[in-house]
Parts: sequence; C-alpha cells; structure tokens
Amino acid sequence: MLRLIPGDPAHLLLGEFASPSEVTRIREKLGLDRSYFYQYFIYIKNLMSGDMGMSIRSGVPVAEEIFVRFLATVELSIAAILISSFIGVMAGVISAVRKYSLFDYISMVMALVGISMPIFWLGLMLMYLFSVKLAILPMMGRFTMGLDYHSLTGLVLLDSLFMGDLNLFLNSLKHLILPAFTLATIPMAIIARMTRSSMLEVISKDYIRTARAKGLSQRAVVFKHALKNAFLPIVTVIGLNFGLLLGGAVLTETIFSWPGLGRYVVDSLLARDYPAVQGCLLLFAIIMVIMNLVVDMVYFYIDPRLRVDGKG
Repeated sequence: MLRLIPGDPAHLLLGEFASPSEVTRIREKLGLDRSYFYQYFIYIKNLMSGDMGMSIRSGVPVAEEIFVRFLATVELSIAAILISSFIGVMAGVISAVRKYSLFDYISMVMALVGISMPIFWLGLMLMYLFSVKLAILPMMGRFTMGLDYHSLTGLVLLDSLFMGDLNLFLNSLKHLILPAFTLATIPMAIIARMTRSSMLEVISKDYIRTARAKGLSQRAVVFKHALKNAFLPIVTVIGLNFGLLLGGAVLTETIFSWPGLGRYVVDSLLARDYPAVQGCLLLFAIIMVIMNLVVDMVYFYIDPRLRVDGKG
C-alpha cells in the first residue's frame, strides 16, 4: 500500500529537472525497479538479520534514526500518560462517588469534549494562548537552541538532572508542557469515563457496604477497597493508550515540532522513504504486542484471584 502513494523517491531525491537516465540509475540502486513481491522478500530477508534497511533520504541506517526519535517520543508519551492517568482517574473517582452531582456532569461533559475535540485544533489553540498571547511557554522543540546539552540517555529531562543543569531542566520542562497536555487530552477523557464506570459497578457491591458499616472512613472505602478492585479495566485502558502514544503522536509532534517518531513518519511519507516508514510501522506493532503482554502481567499483580499456584 505504501508504494501505491503517488510520487517517486528517485524524482524527489534528484529534483523535478533530473534526467530520465539519472532517475533510472537511482531506482536501480534503491531496488525500486524490482517487483513489489521481490522488494518485500528482500526486506524480510534483511530483517531476519536485524537490518531494517537504509533511509532513502539520509542514507543512514533506519534503526539508528528510529532509535534517536523513539527516545523523544518516549519522553513525551511518559509525560502525557502521567498527566492523563492522574487527572483521569481522580476525575472518574470523584464523579462516581458524587454521582449525578454538578462535578459529575461537568467532568463527563469535559470528557466527551476531550474525546471529540480535534487534537490539532487544541494544540494550535494552546500554542496561541500560552505562547503567543501570554508568552509564558515555548512554542516548539524540546529545548531552546544554543543550550549546552550532551545526550546520555536520550531523555532531556533525565539527562539534565544527571548533568546537574537546572537551567536546561526547567527549559526542557517548559517545552514539554504544551505537547504533553495536548497529547494527554484524549487518553485523559477515556480514562475518566472508564474509571467512573468501573467505580460505579464496584461501589454497589456488598463488601463496600460492609466496609462502610464497619465505620471505615470514606477515603479508605473509596481508595483502599473500591478503587483497588475497580482498577483492572483502568489498567487496560492506561496500558493500551500508552502503547498508542509510544507508537508516535503524529499530529502533536508535527504541530509542536517535536523530533519524535510521529513527525519522523510524516517526513518519511512526504519523502516516500519506504524503509523508514516500514521500520516505524514494524516498531508500532511490536510496541502494541509488548504493552498487551505488560498489561496481562500487571493483572496478576493487582488481582490475586488471577494467580494460579499450579494445584487448582
């Protein structure tokens, strides 16, 4: 399907005034003159030995380019999932405990708006308000150009702490706020709705009424008994959404010029860089498989009923 996109990588590399002979030479060099089935066979054969191919644009191994950009996406995704999980879970819990209250109605309407709102529109509006009008947060990038940064882990916030550079840490944190909050909007809404639904189901159980009858405080009943038992579906939503975020937030990274996988995929698509796009799609699939496995493993940690000792 990727090769059905209009445009020829050879033409894009050489420019519109390239001679037919030069275009033919580049196509032969890149193997684009072969059939799609042959190209697929060669790609799979190389992949078996760990070779994801060379980028058509840069001539650099795709694995190296993906690794650098994946770390940027990891930093953004962790910030986004922390924001969405904290706000979403707390909003869902309060909405369930105060069912049909004003807070419940407002939070669920906001959750509906968050799911429905176009992410690119929200990003542009936040950028306009906080970067243009108020001028309190930077508009794009991971940190201000010109700052002294030496990559240790590829995560700017973590590296700045290792370096003891408070200025770089605060600068990169400011750059992270807008894209992280923009990216967190949809997962936050989904988590809030799932938490409310799961909590309402658990709150009606007999053991919750028993806990209240024993005289336990509202906080103990809600967080120690209800939330703990309602957490399985919430973990599923958080885990799968984190996997989607790691897969590359295309619109968010493009709007805020965040040098992650999402922006890399967009640039590669525009350049018809087939190996780069194929490598990213393969990584996305692996991430989702791993996140599903992690979620299943967390299930056994949270719910002792799912553990099997081998005797039953």
